[in-house]
Amino acid sequence: MKILTAIVLILISTFSFAQNIVSGKVVDNKDQPILGVNVYLDGTYDGATTDGEGKFYFTTEEKGIQTLIISFLSFETKTIIDDVSKMSNLHIKLRENVESLDAVIISAGTFEASDNSKVSVLKPLDVVTTASALGDFVGALQTLPGTSNVAEDGRLFVRGGSADETQIFIDGIRVFTPYTPTANNMPTRGRYSPFLFDGITFSTGGYSSEFGQALSSVLLLNTIDEPDQEKTDIGIMTVGAALGNTQKWEKSSLSFNVSYVNLAPYLEIFEDRNDWEKPYQGAQGETVFRQKLNNGILKFYAAFDTSKFELTQEDINLEDGLDYKLNNNNFYLNTSYKGSLGNGWSTQTGLSYTFADTDLGIQTSAINDIENSAHMKLKLRKRFNSRFKLNFGAEQFITDFKENYKDEIIDETYGYTNNITAAFAEADLIFSKKLALKVGLRADYSSIFSATDIAPRAAIAYKSSPNGQFSLAYGNFFQNPNSSVLKFNQDVKAEQTSHYILNYQHVNDGKIFRAEIYRKDYDNLVKFDSQFENFDSNYNSSGDGYAQGFDMFWRDNTSIKNVDYWVSYSYLDTERDYRNFETAAQPSYATNHNLSLVGKYWIDRWKSQVGVSYGFSSGRPYTDPNTDKFLSERTKSFNSLSVNWAYLLSPQKILYFSVNNVLGLKNVNGYQYADTPDFSGQFNRRALTPAADQFFVVGFFWTISEDGKDNQLDNL
Repeated sequence: MKILTAIVLILISTFSFAQNIVSGKVVDNKDQPILGVNVYLDGTYDGATTDGEGKFYFTTEEKGIQTLIISFLSFETKTIIDDVSKMSNLHIKLRENVESLDAVIISAGTFEASDNSKVSVLKPLDVVTTASALGDFVGALQTLPGTSNVAEDGRLFVRGGSADETQIFIDGIRVFTPYTPTANNMPTRGRYSPFLFDGITFSTGGYSSEFGQALSSVLLLNTIDEPDQEKTDIGIMTVGAALGNTQKWEKSSLSFNVSYVNLAPYLEIFEDRNDWEKPYQGAQGETVFRQKLNNGILKFYAAFDTSKFELTQEDINLEDGLDYKLNNNNFYLNTSYKGSLGNGWSTQTGLSYTFADTDLGIQTSAINDIENSAHMKLKLRKRFNSRFKLNFGAEQFITDFKENYKDEIIDETYGYTNNITAAFAEADLIFSKKLALKVGLRADYSSIFSATDIAPRAAIAYKSSPNGQFSLAYGNFFQNPNSSVLKFNQDVKAEQTSHYILNYQHVNDGKIFRAEIYRKDYDNLVKFDSQFENFDSNYNSSGDGYAQGFDMFWRDNTSIKNVDYWVSYSYLDTERDYRNFETAAQPSYATNHNLSLVGKYWIDRWKSQVGVSYGFSSGRPYTDPNTDKFLSERTKSFNSLSVNWAYLLSPQKILYFSVNNVLGLKNVNGYQYADTPDFSGQFNRRALTPAADQFFVVGFFWTISEDGKDNQLDNL
């Protein structure tokens, strides 16, 4: 019996010594215990879950060096590699997962329009269903705060900056001629269709050091990485027609769309204030080819457009009006690659080429502009861990611009060639789910000036509540003067701004509230001593100015069933001493108050989406030569109410109707004064009004797709 007892004791002792105890306590960064943490040995079934005191305990027969995994939702997974015999009485502290959905993001000056962003103020669908936009992504962005309504121009004027101060990028690569040319007092449109883009970032200031040559704003357009299915889109409208198609293969896809616009039939029914000799005609085409590679994706994007028209516009100084002709051809090619290099490294690279050929005829003058431009860029990104990421890269901008001017006396050629070499670096430091910092530096060397400009930038964000956060941004920004100056004179400097931005954002259950205050200081603005830029003007870089204000945005798509709406308001205070200004003053394109109301309502029983958009802008400055004051007068306020209606005839067929300024309100963009006074010594004037008070579009859109359900509601 004693022998049997001894054998049992030996077996128990041996069994006990064959097991190891793994135990400890798991806490957060405030030493508070965490309940429900999974703790286990990698590659085994041995493990446990922490209790209410954060403690865990289990035994294992594993020996030697083992890997202990400690994981819990919203915290970073921790790994301990050690001899299993030393894994008892552990004290483990977990860090918050700074990449979780509720983590802080830097949002100062940035509006996201994407299905993939953690915080999007707009969706791609919104860009083309906004009633006042008429399918133009630039028109939709003009309903966001920070923009000024310059109805006769159509481009983006951001926070006191001119339209030239906003630059547009496709897949990170610069677009040099993003707008179609047009005549005076006739709004332009963006060249590129929104159909091929799934993400838009509109930054009104304080943007990344990756982007340069933009004083006020950048607009980033990202093409679709992977279409969901093969389909064909057909559109027939009162102003033209469109056709699109997408093909998919195992690792590649091809999308294209073409469109043709001819205003002649429309103008036969709805005459406007211009005397058209040849109404506007334009054709446009775009294509994207995507190829998936082992560790990335390669894209080829190409777009062309051509447009022409001839008209006579009213002019107070010309009895027979101003004759204006335009013929434009534009080609844009963009190739980009983004992918992983392994070990936390990734790259994004690309190049673009632009060819623009514009022929203008103004009275007896003939002007031919030809621009060849290119952009090459290489960006590398290193992810050291979830809390520290580094971006750096280099890029080259090349511009060759030539203009030939002919009239009855002059036959001259002007132009310039400029190379800009730039390098940038930027670090993201994530301290916690509540605190993040971005710091960057950019340097631009311009061959035309033989000068280097250094631009530091920084932004910080703090999460003040589960749904609210503050962001603060600062940066210096440089941009070369545009071709209207450089074609005549290169003895100037790069223009400069400094941005200061404080932002608050609250996001909760389909509701977004943003408020932002900002200040911009301008320096080295170009001045000249003639009415317009001319070959014999005297140029210098002594101009300066400021812009400051407040922006507010509210969006709600959950409080009222089937209703989605947003409200934008901006207050702008700005003055400049630039161009041929006599003194510092508010520019004629700047408006102190801008308000936008956009609403959309889906009506089930009518199978319809109804949209409404209202825009208000306070009066714009102009100079009355009958007074001795400069830019002291104000036009009346701008008001416009637009509506659209999309009716589903069947799941894939849509009848569409849209009208801008449905009430026919008489808006005034400014005034043109006579060059000489009348017999009483007064300068007569005429109001600069839109060519038409209203614009109508009726269309039929048909989609043919694999699933039989897809339609073009997101393209209207």
